[in-house]
Amino acid sequence: MESRADLVVIGAGIVGCSTAHRLAQMGWRNMVVVDQGPLFETGGSTSHAPGLIFQTNFSRAMTNLARETVQIYSSLKLDEVPCYYPVGSLEIAYTEVRLSDLKRKLGVARSWGLDAELLNPVAVGEMLPLLDQSKIHGAYHVPSDGIAKAVRVCEAMSREVGDAASFYGNTVVTGFDIVNGSLQGVMTSRGKIKTSKVLVCAGIWGPRLGRMANVSIPLTPVQHLYAITSPLRELAGETREVVHPILRHQDYAMYVRQQGDCYGIGSYKHEPLLVDPDDILSPADADEAPAILKFTPEHFEVARQAAVELIPALGAVDLTYKINGMFSFTPDGMPVLGESAEVKGFWVAEAVWVTHGGGVGKAVAEWMSNGTPGMDLREADINRFPPHAHATNYVKTRGAQQYREVYDIIHPLQQMEHPRNIRLSPFHSRLLDLDATFFESAGWEKPQWFESNRSLLQTYNPPDRSGWEAQNWSRIQGAEHLSARESVCLFDLSSFAKFEVEGEGALDFLEGICANRIDHPIGKVTYTAMLNSRGGIKCDLTVTRVGPGKFWILTGGGTAAHDLAWIRAHAPENGSVYITDVTSQYCGVGLWGPQARKTLSKVCAQDLSNHSFPYFTAQEIWIGSVPAVALRVSYIGELGWEIYCPVEYGQGMWDTLWEAGREFGIFPLGGGAFNSLRLEKGYRLWGADIHTDYNPFEAGLDWAVKLEGRDFLGSQALRKLSAKPVNRRLTCLTLDPSEGVILGKEPVLAQNSVIGCVTSTDFGYSIGRHIAYSYLPTEHSAKRTSLVVEYFGQRIPATVAGEPLFDPERSRLTS
Repeated sequence: MESRADLVVIGAGIVGCSTAHRLAQMGWRNMVVVDQGPLFETGGSTSHAPGLIFQTNFSRAMTNLARETVQIYSSLKLDEVPCYYPVGSLEIAYTEVRLSDLKRKLGVARSWGLDAELLNPVAVGEMLPLLDQSKIHGAYHVPSDGIAKAVRVCEAMSREVGDAASFYGNTVVTGFDIVNGSLQGVMTSRGKIKTSKVLVCAGIWGPRLGRMANVSIPLTPVQHLYAITSPLRELAGETREVVHPILRHQDYAMYVRQQGDCYGIGSYKHEPLLVDPDDILSPADADEAPAILKFTPEHFEVARQAAVELIPALGAVDLTYKINGMFSFTPDGMPVLGESAEVKGFWVAEAVWVTHGGGVGKAVAEWMSNGTPGMDLREADINRFPPHAHATNYVKTRGAQQYREVYDIIHPLQQMEHPRNIRLSPFHSRLLDLDATFFESAGWEKPQWFESNRSLLQTYNPPDRSGWEAQNWSRIQGAEHLSARESVCLFDLSSFAKFEVEGEGALDFLEGICANRIDHPIGKVTYTAMLNSRGGIKCDLTVTRVGPGKFWILTGGGTAAHDLAWIRAHAPENGSVYITDVTSQYCGVGLWGPQARKTLSKVCAQDLSNHSFPYFTAQEIWIGSVPAVALRVSYIGELGWEIYCPVEYGQGMWDTLWEAGREFGIFPLGGGAFNSLRLEKGYRLWGADIHTDYNPFEAGLDWAVKLEGRDFLGSQALRKLSAKPVNRRLTCLTLDPSEGVILGKEPVLAQNSVIGCVTSTDFGYSIGRHIAYSYLPTEHSAKRTSLVVEYFGQRIPATVAGEPLFDPERSRLTS
C-alpha cells in the first residue's frame, strides 16, 4: 500500500467510489480508497440497497443531486451491462388526500425543472398491468426514475478511475494522525498513509470513524425491511433485470419493484429499529454482510398485505429472500457533507443513499477542488448542526422520527414534537403567560403567535384561511402584523446568534470576507453578505463596530453553527483575531413600532432622537437598571431597536419595557407576523430568498456590495458578474385574487412555461394582497407583468410589483 496520498477515501461504497470517480475526471491523482470489506461487495448499505431512484424531493438540492446521479449512472456500463435502468416511477394515490399532495409534488417538480406528470388510474394500469387500478385515484409519474445496480456502479467507476486511485479492500482504518487541528495521516491495518486530506464515506460506521478524530457525525443506523418473492406466474420467462416501473405506495410507507421474474417489497411501515453504530460488526467479524440483520416478519405483515391489495399476483407467491438491511438517518433527514470545522482536511460524505450517491460524489469533488460545490448544499453541510443535535439521545430520537416520516405528507410549517424545550430564552415564562404557540428552530422555542392577542381581532379583520393553508397558522398573526404598524411590539430575539470578533487583525479580516465595507466609526451597524468564491451568498448578517478592534456579528439562530464555522474557517491563524460565540451570554428583544421611541424613552435616559441615535447605529444604554446595547435596526420595517443585555438581566429588561409600553398598547409579536412584515418591506431571508445559488446582483443587494478599491472573498467573481447583464432578478409578485394563498416553492409560469419558483411568500396584511418572491428572467421582471403561480394544480394570476410594497420611502423606519 502507498505510504503517501493526496487523498484517502474511507469507504468503497457508492459515495466513496462516486467521489473518487469525479475527482479523477477533474485531474486528481495519487488517491487511495480503502474499505474494511471485500471489493466491491463491501458489506455496507450499498451492497444490499434495492437501488430505487425517485428523484423528486421538496428540497431542490436533493432533487438536483438525484438528477445528477441519474445522468452519471446512465453513462456507466460494466462489461457492457447497464448500471441504470430508467424504467420510470409511479407514486400512487391511495386516497384523495394523497392525490392532492401529488399535485403539490408535481408543482415542485416543475419548479425544479424535473419532467413529471399525473396519470389517471387507467393510464397507470396500462403502464403496470399487474396493478389493480380500481384501488387508486391516480399516480405521479417520473419517466427518468428507475433502478440502479449500486455494486455494479462502484466497480464500473473504479475501472474508469484507472491509475488515479488505488483501491484496497479488507483494510481497516484504526486512527488518524492529527496535529494542531490539521490532518496529517491515516492509520490502517496495512500501515500509515501520510495525507492532508481524508474523505469519510463509511455509512453506518461513520460515527465510529468520526470519534477517532473527535469529529461528530450525527447519524443513526436504522433497519429497513426488504423481501423478494418467489417467481410470479405472470412473469414466467422474464429474464430482464427490470422493465416494470418502480412503484411507491406512500400511504402504507412501502414500495415494490420488479426483479426479473420476481418482485421486491420494501417497508417503512413499522416502528423504527435503531442500531448503535458500536454494535455493528466489521465484515471480518460477521458471518455475512454486517449491514444485514435477521428479518423480523412481525414488522412486515402490514406492508405485505398492502402490496397484495395493489398487486394481487403477489398473494400467490412466497418470500424467498428476506432481510433487515441497515442504512443511515440524520436528525433532519439530510446528508452530512463537507469539511469538519474541528479538523482541517477531515472531509465527510455520510448518510447518502444510492439515489443521491453520484450527485453527492460530483458535488463533494467540486467542493474539495474549488472550495465550494457547484450547487447550494446548506441543508447538507456538516457544520449546520447546533450543539445539542450531536447528543446521542437527540440523534436517535430525531433519526427514528425521520424514518417514520419518510413517506408522510409533511406540511411546510409542520413542527417536530419531540424533543422540545431544549433552548429557552430568559423571557420564556413571560411568553408562556401570554399563551404563546411555539415553533422550534435550532432547538429554540420561538413564539409563532400569541393567544393573548386574540382580542386584537376585535380591532383588526385580517382574512381567514381554511384547509391546508390554515394548518399551523392563526388569524391572530394578521392582527399582530397590523397592530405592529400602529402601536409597539416586543419580540423575543434571544435566538439570534452573537459572535464577537476582536484583535489587531479583526478589521482587516472582516474587510476580507464581507461584501460591504466594515471600516466605519465605532457604533456603526453594517448589513452585509459573506460570499463564497463563486460570488454566492454564504452568510447574511450585520456587523457592528463596538471598538477600534472589536466587532459584533448578529445572524439568525437557525444559521448560527453554519455561519460561525464559515467565519472561523477563514480567520487568520497568526493569533491576530479572536472569535467568540457569545450567543448564550446575551438575550435580546426587538422593540418596534410607531410608539417604540416613546416607550423606550420612559425607561431610558439617553437621547433617542433620530439626530442623536440614527438608523443603523448602536449605543450602550440603560433600561432602568439594566445595562444593554441597542441597535437602531428593524427587520419589520418600523421605527425601533434591537436591544441586547446579559442573560441574567433579561427578565428584568422584558418587564421594564412591558410596563413602559402599556399606555401605548404594547403587545408581544410572534414569528408569523414577523415574516409577513418583513416581506412587505422586501427584506431577504437567507436559506429561502438568498443562498449560494444566488449572487447579490440577482438578489437586489448590490447596494450592500462595495467593490471599489478592495478585494474580499468572492470579489473576483463579482467583478466578472458585474461586467455582464443580470439575467435573472429576485422579483416581487402579488396574487391578483385578494383571497389567494400559497405556501412556497410553487412554480411561476409565463405563457404556460415555468420561468421560476416561489422563494418566500406570505400575506401582506397592510397592503391586502398575498406576496410572493421569485427569481425571474429579466424580461419577465418588469412591473405590471402578468404571470401565473401554480398551486396544487390550480393556476393563480399574479402581477409583478415594485418593491418594497410598504413604506418605500422608509419614512417610518428612519423617523
